[in-house]
Formats: sequence, structure tokens, C-alpha cells
Amino acid sequence: MSNPNFELIEHDITNALIFKDKVDTIYNLACPASPPHYQKDPIYTTKISFLGALNMLELAKEKRALFFQASTSEVYGDPEQHPQTENYRGAVNPIGIRACYDEGKRVAESLIYDFQRQHKLDVRVARIFNTYGPQMDPKDGRVVSNFIMQALKGDDITIYGDGTQTRSFCYVDDLITGFHKLVESNYTGPVNLGNPEEFQVIDLANLVLKKIKTNSKLTYQNLPSDDPLQRCPNIDLAFKKLNWTPQFKLNQGLDKTIEYFRTYL
Repeated sequence: MSNPNFELIEHDITNALIFKDKVDTIYNLACPASPPHYQKDPIYTTKISFLGALNMLELAKEKRALFFQASTSEVYGDPEQHPQTENYRGAVNPIGIRACYDEGKRVAESLIYDFQRQHKLDVRVARIFNTYGPQMDPKDGRVVSNFIMQALKGDDITIYGDGTQTRSFCYVDDLITGFHKLVESNYTGPVNLGNPEEFQVIDLANLVLKKIKTNSKLTYQNLPSDDPLQRCPNIDLAFKKLNWTPQFKLNQGLDKTIEYFRTYL
């Protein structure tokens, strides 16, 4: 904030943004990504994904700027292909409680590639898989922050379903490196960015309990509707096109994340 070259403009991208200065690159990262957050107001979430992308694309077209989209692994839904490659079209429930986010991001991708074809816009699309690390919202609502906060407070660890559903966890520094490599590349197709090491949710919970000495116990609740049973990226394309692979192991990244949450508390 103290940097004289930095300017903060608070703006709701569901409304058009008039910007007089030159623009080189637009990173569109604006959307809640945690199910409790995006399901709180699903209509608004859809508007952010569709109208937000449309307004930022119009700005990119006006400024002839490169447009970067933070898309999501949720475009694959509850996948029938495993691990997921970029050419997999997904298995999304279009009327489910997660559809506002899943379908919102899918229609955003559709818009982006129509702008590329129709207006020759320079675009990049990153399909982001589960990411974690310092500066996470303690009330994020996803497993890494939930488990760490519950363990640090001595509360029981809440597992939805039987805990055998899988996720892959990418440390935030690795993800941002992937962003930069994608923007600096000439590759315009969607690219998976995530850690291909797959973990069961119950294994994550036990690892957190091992790292945080606590009296917390595991408790189980029903699995939410449309919650994917498997989620893991194939990152062959990211390696080939961007020379990118994650460097942080889950064990290492969790230590840094736990340290942050200890400081927060």
C-alpha cells in the first residue's frame, strides 16, 4: 500500500469498469471459491463469473490487454475421468447447489474463447485445483483451513462423508509461479495448475492431528450434495508448455500454513 506505483480501486466487476490508463495484463481472480461462500448467494456468484468476466473481457478488448482467467477444477464436476486432463469435458450437475460456481466458470471460459476467436484477444486460462497456504481466510470453509483451525482450538475435526474422497493440495507459492509462467508463455488453451499428489481427506485430517498436538477427535457428517469423490489434476500439459511442476510437498506446506494460523489465533 505504501508503494507509490500501487493504486487500489475497490470495484464490483459485475458492473463495467472505466479505466483511463494503459493496461498491459488483466488477472481476473474475482470470485468466491469456497462452497460455503459461493453458495451463500448463488445468483450473485453466477453474476460474478458471467458478468464479471464479460466486463473484464470488454476492458481487455478496449485496451488490447492480455486477459488471464482464474478458472477452476470444478469445471470437471464429479469427474468420471481420473486424473483429469484439459480435454475432459466434465460431469457437472447444471441444477445442483454447486452449479452457480461450476457452470459460472464454464460459461466464463466459453466467453473467453469467443472473445479470442471473434476479437483476436490474447487470453490465458488456468484451471486451479485445491490450493492452500498462509493468508487463507480462517473461515474459508474448505478442509485445510477447517482442520487446522479445529485442531488448534481443540475442537473435533469434522469430516464429511467417510473421508475416502480425494483431493490434491497445491501450495500457494507454486500456484502463483504457475500463473506467471502461463502469462509469460504463448499458450492460450486451458491449463491445469495443481499438485498431482492425491490424498484422502481422512489422511489429511490425521496428518494435521499429528502435527498439532491436540485432544481433537474425528467426527463424521453427511457428504454435501454433488461433492466430488475424486479430484486430481493431470499436469503433463503444464510441464510441457510451461516447464512447471509444484515444488512444495504437502508436509512442508502444512507446516507453513499451521504456523500462519497459530499467529492468527
